[in-house]
Amino acid sequence: MDPSFYGLPHREPFCFLDAVSEIAPGVAARGRKTFAGDEAFFAGHFPGNPIVPGVILTEALAQLSGIAAAESGGMWLLSAIRQMKFFHPVRPGQILDLSARRTGNLGPLIQFDVKAEVAGLPVAEGALILTRTSGP
Repeated sequence: MDPSFYGLPHREPFCFLDAVSEIAPGVAARGRKTFAGDEAFFAGHFPGNPIVPGVILTEALAQLSGIAAAESGGMWLLSAIRQMKFFHPVRPGQILDLSARRTGNLGPLIQFDVKAEVAGLPVAEGALILTRTSGP
């Protein structure tokens, strides 16, 4: 399903989800992203050897976490990266399977454990903190 259906405020060129395949409101979500290779950041990262930047993978996971959290109401912003590990490079055309699961909360903060895989192989994982805001 289209990520904007779930209240994701991001739009092109800064939406890094193609689809949301599962959602447990306020708890977890799963989604997918495939980078075509014509995205502007590939021109410089790295010419002739394109790799999806780790910050873009992290943002995709944060967007998915925001969809899961948004079911709790309000707008959610990435406020901390507790940790992120990158195990393998992600190339254009590879299908990223993304997952986010809430592991804790304190007031307006929610922590999600996140993971990105390509063909069942972990490529990134970590823990992200989102903060609830009142919106624009």
